[in-house]
Amino acid sequence: MEVKMINDRPVKIWASDVEESAMEQIVNLTKLPFLFHHLAIMPDVHAGMGMPIGGVLATVDAVIPNAVGVDIGCGMCAVKTSWRVEEISLDVLRKKIMRGIRKAIPLGKEHHKKAQDENFMPQGHDIDSMTVVSRQYISATKQVGTLGGGNHFIELQRDEEGKLWVMIHSGSRNLGKQVGDYYNRLAATLNERWHSVVNPELRLAFLPLKTKEFNDYWAEMQYCVDFALCNRRLMMERIKEVLADALPGIEFEPMINIAHNYAAWEHHYGKNVIVHRKGATLAREDVVGIIPGSQGTASYIVEGLGNPESFCSCSHGAGRVMSRTKAVQSLSLQDEIKRLDDQGIVHAIRTVHDLEEAAGAYKDIEQVINNELDLVKVKTRLLPIAVIKG
Repeated sequence: MEVKMINDRPVKIWASDVEESAMEQIVNLTKLPFLFHHLAIMPDVHAGMGMPIGGVLATVDAVIPNAVGVDIGCGMCAVKTSWRVEEISLDVLRKKIMRGIRKAIPLGKEHHKKAQDENFMPQGHDIDSMTVVSRQYISATKQVGTLGGGNHFIELQRDEEGKLWVMIHSGSRNLGKQVGDYYNRLAATLNERWHSVVNPELRLAFLPLKTKEFNDYWAEMQYCVDFALCNRRLMMERIKEVLADALPGIEFEPMINIAHNYAAWEHHYGKNVIVHRKGATLAREDVVGIIPGSQGTASYIVEGLGNPESFCSCSHGAGRVMSRTKAVQSLSLQDEIKRLDDQGIVHAIRTVHDLEEAAGAYKDIEQVINNELDLVKVKTRLLPIAVIKG
């Protein structure tokens, strides 16, 4: 971990290198008048919208919608099974399991054609009081249990014992985007009206504590975090049904779940503050987390060490080393396909467009993990056997 002083504020960096555009955003964050104590930058850091992904920002009495992002509640879940991978034939893997998952779970921009049972939706929220969620609710009932696109994935994996795991990366779908965009626009409008000292060009408009707008955003953000969990949980249940049909007698351990795009009230350095994790994972002591690699590389089940210097956080994945556009322009489709084929991984990389999420577009997950061994300890290393992308 390296400590830099920027605008007289400490910035603690666990990354081996930080791209110029991400560093510019880090500098901007140090200018915020409500920044608390220091800024923490995880080893998977890369540029985002306003705030870099892989950033952990603690603030005093203010929340920044763009420091959470638009895929509110996006995160990981994983389940260990009783079945050994070596006992699964390639024919069963391809024809029963992979086809079954694709049939059960809409991918990319696809939604369910019919609304799902409301029991699959978040419970205990006052939806009628929410501006965005209330008008998006019906649509959301068709989004729950769907994967989405971009870097979201379903992956079947093998652990060190040869046991089969299922891992899912997904978030709050269009609902989270609608909530994030609405409150970021509202914050920008109000900041202009208040003549805020935060430069609007930084895209870090905020909502102060004890305002109606803060309370409204907080309630809708929490709903999206819960919706994202419901989304992952429903997908996992349907994958388990597919596996149970293909592998009679299979048993499942409890699901591990953790989010990496949200804000939360926490106590750090003697004060209650709002911690924004944008592409960062909670690593409080004994908390079990998930740090996925890129397509075709290892993923990790980890346990937090509760390091206060990172605000008890760690990376959320490998982190991009190049943009989607640059990946398409510079990576070799043949090389990326060969990388997966040589490992015997069932995948769906077929066209140049698929290079957006190829392993070559991401940082080395092994280096990322090595950079944060003071934040987490590794419990399980998982290797992919089959990948489904949105």
